[in-house]
Amino acid sequence: MKVTDHIKQANGKTLFSFEVIPPKKGTNIQDLYNNIDPLMEFNPPFIDVTTSREEYVYIDKGNGLLDKRITRMRPGTVGICASIMHKYQVDAIPHLLCGGFTKEETEYVLVDCHYLGLDNVMALRGDSMKDEPYFKPVAGGNAFASDLVQQITNLNKGKYLHDDFKVEHNSDFCIGVAGYPEKHMEAPSLVNDLRRLKEKVDAGADYVVTQMFFDNNKYFEFVDKAREAGINVPIIPGIKPIAVKRHLQILPQVFKIDLPQNLIDAVEGCKDNKAVRQVGIEFAIQQSKELKAAGVPVLHYYSMGKSDNVKAIAEALF
Repeated sequence: MKVTDHIKQANGKTLFSFEVIPPKKGTNIQDLYNNIDPLMEFNPPFIDVTTSREEYVYIDKGNGLLDKRITRMRPGTVGICASIMHKYQVDAIPHLLCGGFTKEETEYVLVDCHYLGLDNVMALRGDSMKDEPYFKPVAGGNAFASDLVQQITNLNKGKYLHDDFKVEHNSDFCIGVAGYPEKHMEAPSLVNDLRRLKEKVDAGADYVVTQMFFDNNKYFEFVDKAREAGINVPIIPGIKPIAVKRHLQILPQVFKIDLPQNLIDAVEGCKDNKAVRQVGIEFAIQQSKELKAAGVPVLHYYSMGKSDNVKAIAEALF
């Protein structure tokens, strides 16, 4: 079922969902199941599965030279989605990236998703390579998330890149995209960033999931400004509970977001990361309660491979 249909059928009730990261290659998928299992009692209608773009590795050639190769450390997003749907009978949503994929490769992935009965996809530009200061699309790839959304929309209409034939069963993907309450780090302003979001919606995006934030007012203001800009699709808040002290430095650095001073003070006052994890749980519960009271369609949690803190939050809310 489409995410938008899940929201409609909820009749104003706030739903619970979460996002998982594929296990690294060479590890067992059971590790992933062990983190999903405790969250199923809260009846998530859908689960997101991230996609990692390619990485460079350097192979020592033994003569003082290094050979640069490309690898993917977390492959199998679509297969994992199929496995989750089969095991748990819930919708699974693969993340699709512009970065690292040609349009042809993207089409192959979408065809596989259609064959497997996946009703939803998340269209993202993705990050730049670790050793590149700016995002660069691969030759023949989509440069922007709006381009990726347009490719998916075209496929939904039976328009393939190169093949010209009558399609008996068109895909009908529900398309999710990312939104940034504190603006994307590369955007010159929030107004400009909202224009880019409007382009994604105009290209066919059906719903928005926000980047993590810790000040609910920034989410509420973002939604108000999005509506003023003509963006009328559901906007789902993304929540990440603080788990370790290093998050005080890592999250602002990587995601260019602000943390509330009361949260900073509470974390800095913790003796160890066990105490930090509890602070993160308590803060996320209060944050989620306010969002739920405001009638958000879904509370979407970034679990990052560990589910104990998300379970504690869900127990207080659902």
